[in-house]
Amino acid sequence: MRFSVYQESKKGGRRINQDRMGYLYTRDSMLILVADGMGGHARGEVASQLTLQTVASIYQRDAKPILPDPARFLEESVLAAHRELHRYRAEHSLPEAPRTTLVACIVQQGVAIWAHVGDSRLYLIRGGRILERTIDHSRVHHLVQSGLIRPEDAKDHPERNRIFNCIGAYVAPTVEVSRPFAMRNGDTLLLCSDGLWGALNDRQIAEAFTGKTVMRAVPELMELALELSGPEADNCTGIAMTWAGTESVEMVPPTEDPVSTLLIPEGTVASTIQMPRHGEPSADEELSEDQIDDAVAEIQKAIQRSAKLVSK
Repeated sequence: MRFSVYQESKKGGRRINQDRMGYLYTRDSMLILVADGMGGHARGEVASQLTLQTVASIYQRDAKPILPDPARFLEESVLAAHRELHRYRAEHSLPEAPRTTLVACIVQQGVAIWAHVGDSRLYLIRGGRILERTIDHSRVHHLVQSGLIRPEDAKDHPERNRIFNCIGAYVAPTVEVSRPFAMRNGDTLLLCSDGLWGALNDRQIAEAFTGKTVMRAVPELMELALELSGPEADNCTGIAMTWAGTESVEMVPPTEDPVSTLLIPEGTVASTIQMPRHGEPSADEELSEDQIDDAVAEIQKAIQRSAKLVSK
């Protein structure tokens, strides 16, 4: 596989960043994830971190080097994360489990399939147009669909943050899985939290990737979203991946950009998702602002190291 990818997360005007992001890939498969811990419930950052770690660990176990059933993987790994959050609740005697939204996408054999719970979104952009977008599991989306409010009024609606489907609630989430979508060279997948898309319209999002690499488009979109949201801006997170096609070992080694997965050893899973290591804070310990900032910085370093290892 060949692709260009970039991710970034900022805490905006909030005290801590409850968003988590990351991606993993083998030679023939890729998983992209964004989770947005729900601030109206305790320990949203724990919910998003545990969810990413759970889904990532199952991917590392099952992608050999592809997933035999991506749709089933998406549903079962999300439900596993839901159970993990309730295990955390029981271990810490909490009145309720931490909660999070999630959007996840698998790309393998030139086909993308994604799933979401809540209002973290995926956009598939081709030729400056949005071809596909996830539909929020939210009160405001229901009002728009029912014709009770106009789409342009949704972002300022007082119930915009009311989510009726999430990971960690009393009932198991409904995992909405897409149909398989054949990727074309130049297609871009954007996964993001509502801190990014909530301040922008579809035209701004689609045009951001016209004639620009993901390395330029994502930071510019984030800067615009935070500027428009003002001092009370929500956590803002986005990962974008532009597809550059599949390849075989007989092909000429690719140029510096995009990344080629042929250059990683067989059986290896490259990842930018931090997993707990001995002696480091685990997901069940509350993270300080400095620890969260350090984690984001370390993720960015991991991206750079990964790109150097797998590109020529």
